[in-house]
Amino acid sequence: MSDLSDLARNATAWPFQEAKALLDERLKGKTPDKGFVLFETGYGPSGLPHIGTFGEVARTTMVRNALKVLAPELPSKLFAFSDDMDGLRKVPDNIPNPEIVRPHLGKPLTQVPDPFGTHDSFGAHNNARLRSFLDTFGFEYEFQSATEWYKTGKFDAAKLRILECYDEVINVILPTLGEERRATYSPFLPVCPETGIVLQVPVVEKDVKAGTIVYRREDGKLIETPVTGAHCKMQWKADWAMRWYALGVDYEMSGKDLIPSVELSGRICRILGGKPPMNLTYELFLDDKGQKISKSKGNGLAVEDWLKYAPDASLALFMYQKPKAAKRLYFDVIPRSVDDYLTYLGKFETEEAGKRLDNPAWHIHNGQPPKEEAHLSFSILLNLASVCNAEDKAVLWGFIQRYAPGASPETAPILDKLVEGAIAYYADFVKPAKKYRKATPDEAHAFADLRAKLEAMGADSSAEDLQTAVYEIGKRDAFPELKAWFKACYEVLLGQDQGPRMGSFIKLYGVANTVALLDKAINGQDMA
Repeated sequence: MSDLSDLARNATAWPFQEAKALLDERLKGKTPDKGFVLFETGYGPSGLPHIGTFGEVARTTMVRNALKVLAPELPSKLFAFSDDMDGLRKVPDNIPNPEIVRPHLGKPLTQVPDPFGTHDSFGAHNNARLRSFLDTFGFEYEFQSATEWYKTGKFDAAKLRILECYDEVINVILPTLGEERRATYSPFLPVCPETGIVLQVPVVEKDVKAGTIVYRREDGKLIETPVTGAHCKMQWKADWAMRWYALGVDYEMSGKDLIPSVELSGRICRILGGKPPMNLTYELFLDDKGQKISKSKGNGLAVEDWLKYAPDASLALFMYQKPKAAKRLYFDVIPRSVDDYLTYLGKFETEEAGKRLDNPAWHIHNGQPPKEEAHLSFSILLNLASVCNAEDKAVLWGFIQRYAPGASPETAPILDKLVEGAIAYYADFVKPAKKYRKATPDEAHAFADLRAKLEAMGADSSAEDLQTAVYEIGKRDAFPELKAWFKACYEVLLGQDQGPRMGSFIKLYGVANTVALLDKAINGQDMA
């Protein structure tokens, strides 16, 4: 065992805790009979990949990477499994040419024409989008298609096993269904040879030896069909259990809303003679009002929304933090997540090896975080953009290079991305909400004192000395508390409720520019 593996044993970060439990409790320290440890994430290709898809793959990858450190001798794989044999239940709202899709409702997604006109089927189109989406973030995975597994017979042995255990499987699921659904339920969904539709019809006979079922079609006709190949698809809870059994899945995450399904599928998997995977149940995202995010409500935040303003590493950090706790996912969380990421990244190089394993930056970057000085926080860049009304990043870079002469878009690519994001975020969220107020006479007096202090200190003063000066003015001018003084600075000078560390802001914006800003506030001029 390597020194790093020894250190990982004592790591407290949740991916290492998960990996240790997987290694010790399920694997017993040994490679599974199939020759590798299998992690899985599922994808329903009736819609495009979304922020939940990113979160599930990112978190699963973090556990897999932790296992690689704990037990480097164990091979592992991550299957991104697409349920593309599912029947299309409704026409999505966000596709072109819906009239192309509508006549094919009920058919497997890989048998529905592609409304985008780029692939052989709607399922193939969305699968391609999934792969492109995952490749963009550099995830290491193997794509798997349910259609391919069904059609090639890879699931045949597992489906025949379900046929053998039919009554036991039924007895697990029926108590969870309503009376009407119980009357027609079967774990097998025949694919109609005439229409191609995935049918939910009652099974009236089964022949284990022949590997067939007889079902009653809606018109009353009895049809016999093999359960193997693509003749039948499994109901999704039985399908999930079958997949765990057939593939030997060792680890899979799922949302809190799927807890009953995980339990049911686990029971079915055991009936088949398999062992359900180790599972992490993650909490669901909430909107800014604390309501569950829903695609139909449109109250969520898309990956592309986040990436318009911030690097993907900050989104990965958001996914990393407390996966078992409900989190509000809306635009206001982005600046904090970016600055938290920069803080962790800045600490990484100075930490001992053991501490690094508990640093989120290790998990976000698989132990190899980029090396770049965090010259400025995202929040301070937002405030600079606000004061400058910046629309061109060259304007901000002009200030930045006076503050940090060695920095440039070429030498500091993370900072350059933050500058672009700050300008976009300012335009979309800060600028519309800016509301300056006039200074009170007491505040104007304090601003005049600060102006005089800054002029006396000069342009070369450090951010710390400037911060001390701001503190001294707040104390000297007898504000009821320093919080009130800083709030006045933010509301009068910046037009917002919250703001940056003033010393750092003054150093970045420049003493002379800050003096000019204070003059406007002292004289009651329009600050916008």
